Amino acid sequence: MSLLTISQLVKRKGNTLLLPEINLEIGSGQCVVIQCNNELGNLLIQLLLGAVPASSGQVLFEAAELRHEFKQKAHKIGISLLNDGIYNGLKVKDYLTFYKNLYGTTDTIDIVLRRIGLLDHRNSRLSALSFSEQKRLQLGRAIIHNPSFLILEEPEQNVDIESHIIIRALISELRNEGKAILITTSYLADAISITNEVYRLNEHELKKIEIIDQPETDNQTDNQLVAAAIEQPDDGDNHLLVTDQQMPQSEAAIQPASPVQIETQPVRVEKIPAKVEDKIILFDPTEINFIESSDGVSMLHVKGETFPCTFTLNELEQKLKAFGFFRCHRSYIVNLQKVREVITWTRNSFSLILDDSKKSSIPLSKGKLDELKTILGI
Repeated sequence: MSLLTISQLVKRKGNTLLLPEINLEIGSGQCVVIQCNNELGNLLIQLLLGAVPASSGQVLFEAAELRHEFKQKAHKIGISLLNDGIYNGLKVKDYLTFYKNLYGTTDTIDIVLRRIGLLDHRNSRLSALSFSEQKRLQLGRAIIHNPSFLILEEPEQNVDIESHIIIRALISELRNEGKAILITTSYLADAISITNEVYRLNEHELKKIEIIDQPETDNQTDNQLVAAAIEQPDDGDNHLLVTDQQMPQSEAAIQPASPVQIETQPVRVEKIPAKVEDKIILFDPTEINFIESSDGVSMLHVKGETFPCTFTLNELEQKLKAFGFFRCHRSYIVNLQKVREVITWTRNSFSLILDDSKKSSIPLSKGKLDELKTILGI
């Protein structure tokens, strides 16, 4: 049974769509990460908590509409927001004791401090903590009352390596305890390394990202693993066997006695694989801005982040040509749908400016200029 159910949740301001339709369910022991920008992530959280009214749709927590029942359900929900304030004059133990008494929980402070790696700082003032330690303290506050559901906004943003490890271990422990967890983050690589249940949210849609755990194997290459996941194998004898025992009697009477082989076409879905730690993520070609060859490795540039791909640049050129990609330079392939400008710097120097957040500049070889003009019809 789902602990949280988001159904047809939409936010508009006049004729402007601020948040596209969200449909999502999260159950006990489940961790869902939504990769989006800070503004969208915060808006979604405010809508879930009822702090901002939705234009349509509903949010149910334990089958009750959360915006009407938040006060009654608050003790079951832990929240850690990106810009949560702290009381610098308090000591760490006093800060957590305040929230412990507020919720009426019986858990000891030291248990929580141990989980967030701050036991040695229990008598330190908050002002003496580093940014990363303060971030962990905010997580401690969110779990002090042993909630069944957690909302974490950018829990790992700008934290140090020690805190990154502690936070990641804590999330894993909470999942094993049966907690339901919803996380928003700006970084896709972080999202993928936390869980396989990752969604990308933008102003147009909420879309689940396909992720494959990569098994340890000595007999298969990365490309073979990807192919097995996204394409039906074609053994040269792909057919459907139909016999008279499988047909209605009236049809079987007019069928030949021998089995009939009906050939079918294999299903092929083009996805572009990238590796993140021990996982493989499958990107739709339309998500990719451009591809760059760096030290012999093809790097996919997606939403301001880069991911190493298992295919070579030559292989990617062939796979992506049908999707409007163009080999503009020996080290670059660009998605022409993302190109905003073609700039001439000198007689022999050209660049493509992309319509992305970084306004990326991609080199265009002189020898490729005429080919590009032909493709674009200019």
